[in-house]
Amino acid sequence: MKKIGYKWVIVALCFLMVLTTLGFGSSVRTLFLSPITEALGIERSKFSLNDSCRFISTAIINIFFGTLVCKFGAKKLIGAGFLSLISAMLIYAFANNIWFFCVGGVMLGIGLSWTTTTMVGYVVNKWCRENKGTIMGFVLAANGIGGAVATQIVSPIIYRENDIFGYRKAYLLIAVILFAVGTLVMIFFRNDPKISAVSEEKKEKTQSKSKIPEWDGVEYKEVRKTRFFYLACVSIFLTGLVLQGMYGISAAHMKDIGIDAEYIALVMSVHSISLAFFKFLAGFLYDKAGLRVSVNICITCAIVVSIILASLTDNMTGRIFAMLYGILCSAALPLETVMLPIYARELFGEKSFNKVLGIFVSVNTTGYALGSPMMNLCFDKLGSYRTGLYSCSALMIFVFAMLWIVITEAKKFRANQNTYDIDIKP
Repeated sequence: MKKIGYKWVIVALCFLMVLTTLGFGSSVRTLFLSPITEALGIERSKFSLNDSCRFISTAIINIFFGTLVCKFGAKKLIGAGFLSLISAMLIYAFANNIWFFCVGGVMLGIGLSWTTTTMVGYVVNKWCRENKGTIMGFVLAANGIGGAVATQIVSPIIYRENDIFGYRKAYLLIAVILFAVGTLVMIFFRNDPKISAVSEEKKEKTQSKSKIPEWDGVEYKEVRKTRFFYLACVSIFLTGLVLQGMYGISAAHMKDIGIDAEYIALVMSVHSISLAFFKFLAGFLYDKAGLRVSVNICITCAIVVSIILASLTDNMTGRIFAMLYGILCSAALPLETVMLPIYARELFGEKSFNKVLGIFVSVNTTGYALGSPMMNLCFDKLGSYRTGLYSCSALMIFVFAMLWIVITEAKKFRANQNTYDIDIKP
């Protein structure tokens, strides 16, 4: 194999890693909510503390991502991430009270911090020089494919008739899958591309032909002085709160209104397959049409699906809307994955990329931590998720307005750096 082509091995490993860790470790978690709470007699709002622990640990770890990856390198962090994920699945399999689930949530959060969006953003940015948005979209699309596969594998195990603890067997199977894939990734992963004088010359020629040269950007100390950095953080936080709060209760909400488990599994599988397509499309649209276009499409879909999910009923129309939710929700979710590395690079450039990306993922997952408890508290107090879902649509309208301001101010900021007079892919 030619050394210059090893970046595609790295891309393939990242794809496989995301497929397994997010697909089996995260995408199917909504299927576990109802069976676990019913089997152990735990209130949903209390059980959601598990998700909060997961997201808080992810948020804390990502704050220090830039420092950690520089000190230990990507490979060691990825290995530690897989070990944490396997530990989480084993804890979930044998937990019998909320405190053990919270410990599992912490381990899950640590593991996903070092094997998913932040790490993939770092690796792709380091190994790939062109079409970074499209490649990021392709790699993170593995989440959807993994989720579709995982749903079909674990759903029959979780919902096996006369086995209220079937979810435990599902967690044990996921642990075995994570071990196998983690071993494979560790064997073939490399921290750094081997750059020769020839490849450096090729890189310079590629950049000279590019319509928009790669922007060095500004140091993190300059990033913190800009107002739109904080507006971006608030927008990303609210996006995480809404999307994960909404997605995390979707299967349980459908079950509550009377839709059968088999149809719910079908909806979640279609959702996962659609997610693969829309994550790739989000990255491709960014490369071709710019940041503003891709963001606007994703946010519009988020507003629509929150209203659709709130309006579901147990009839033919409701089932059609449930399937429509599964598809359109996939078009909104790139806001919390594919778009985060794109935000970091487009708004502030390469110099502060690792630190800004870590901060953006951190505030996003802090939103996750609050989204699930808030939605489940709404259910415990009101007996339904509908009020919370309508509130989600209002919050996303607010996010739409804030991100419009962020992109506009970022365009002016980048032009003022005297690097080149451009649109920042608006």
